[in-house]
Amino acid sequence: MDGMIERNLRAVRLRAAEAARAAGRAPGDVTLLAVSKTFPAAAVARAASAGQSDFGENRVQEAEGKIAALAGHPGLRWHLVGHLQANKARRAAELFDLVHSVDSVRIAERLNRHCLDLGKRLEVLVQVDLGGEAAKFGADPGRVRDIVEALSTHEALRLQGLMTIPPYCEDPERARPFFAGLRAIRDALEAEQPGCLGLRHLSMGMSHDFEVAIREGATIVRVGTSIFGSRRYD
Repeated sequence: MDGMIERNLRAVRLRAAEAARAAGRAPGDVTLLAVSKTFPAAAVARAASAGQSDFGENRVQEAEGKIAALAGHPGLRWHLVGHLQANKARRAAELFDLVHSVDSVRIAERLNRHCLDLGKRLEVLVQVDLGGEAAKFGADPGRVRDIVEALSTHEALRLQGLMTIPPYCEDPERARPFFAGLRAIRDALEAEQPGCLGLRHLSMGMSHDFEVAIREGATIVRVGTSIFGSRRYD
């Protein structure tokens, strides 16, 4: 275990940089998000000490303890990448710097209201369901425009792009059409209303397919097991 996280981080960063260059992009255009769900705060601290600054969590309750434990590491950014329940919106607004999983007008309204109460500006992404899987969340592609329009009226939220989770396939190439599809939605929205997606982020790609995602335009890749190792679920 000793040194594993540091070695894995170096390897993932190298792979991401090579994928970016192969696509004619600068490695700095891609943010590596270390998804630390189910891993202890000590593992996050190891990654932070190795220079990792962006961490992703799936559940608000699990994130609370880790964020408190890592308070001594300045400059960390915390991302919520899992589904956000309406009753957790206030705590999410308090804890996170970027919420990837806004998938309805209703949850956007709740986040905005809580952020106004907190005096906070929160960055968000719209999660898009391109795979149509019953077990996964996200807005139907036909509803994305409505959510983007609603977000433009919420002064406490700053829309910065889109996120998707494609169906899992052993062959990473089979995820390529989903990544290309999210990029096409972003480009169409931006063509209609330039600047509506802020930094125009595409949050897509995980441990098994992030290189393909980068080649299709990912600006944030969400990597967990390739950094921290296999997950253990109780």
